Amino acid sequence: MKLRTMLAMVMALSLPVLAMGEDAPDPRLTDDEFKDLIKMMDDSQDLLLGLITGLTDEQWNFKQNEDRWSVAECTEHIVRSQRALYESAKAAMATPENPDWAEQTKGKNEFIRRIMPNRSPGGAGGATAPQEIRPTENWDRQRAIQEFYTTQGAVRAYIETMDREIKNHTFEHPFPVFGTLNAYDWLIYVPLHTVRHSRQIMEVQEDPNYPKASGGR
Repeated sequence: MKLRTMLAMVMALSLPVLAMGEDAPDPRLTDDEFKDLIKMMDDSQDLLLGLITGLTDEQWNFKQNEDRWSVAECTEHIVRSQRALYESAKAAMATPENPDWAEQTKGKNEFIRRIMPNRSPGGAGGATAPQEIRPTENWDRQRAIQEFYTTQGAVRAYIETMDREIKNHTFEHPFPVFGTLNAYDWLIYVPLHTVRHSRQIMEVQEDPNYPKASGGR
């Protein structure tokens, strides 16, 4: 299945890119890390759009039960989360350089790459989304796609044009399990979170009661 193959590729990209031959931590992104981040952004976009393109209203709004989100709600949550994560990355960059960044954020990048895309079926064990990123506006598909392109484009443009020295700027995550994250951590969080909830959309679409497309599609 094409979307499953793409998901596997995105998951492979979540493996950390390690800088070789350096003793002291370098606060700058390497060329490989930069290219990896751009590719993660592009692949997560392709994954999500592949899942939500051409849906009927019934498919868009179908809920497995009252406690589970629809495709529409998952997509709105993705966009709202992108905005919050982007703002956190910019907040990190607005802070003075943190001389203890390497120690305080050690292993965080790998941790995010490991846990964020690996959503448990049904969301078991996951955190409850804060109110500000919960889906509340009942976006139709046109609104959702427009909002996604706007936010996705803003994040990607920021990555393309930012100063590469971003690891020594930090900002606290509200969940203690993450703690102090640097701007690079916040930015990789964006596409990996999209992958996480794209997997949730797949669960909705694999439900036996998920509506059939018109014309037998």
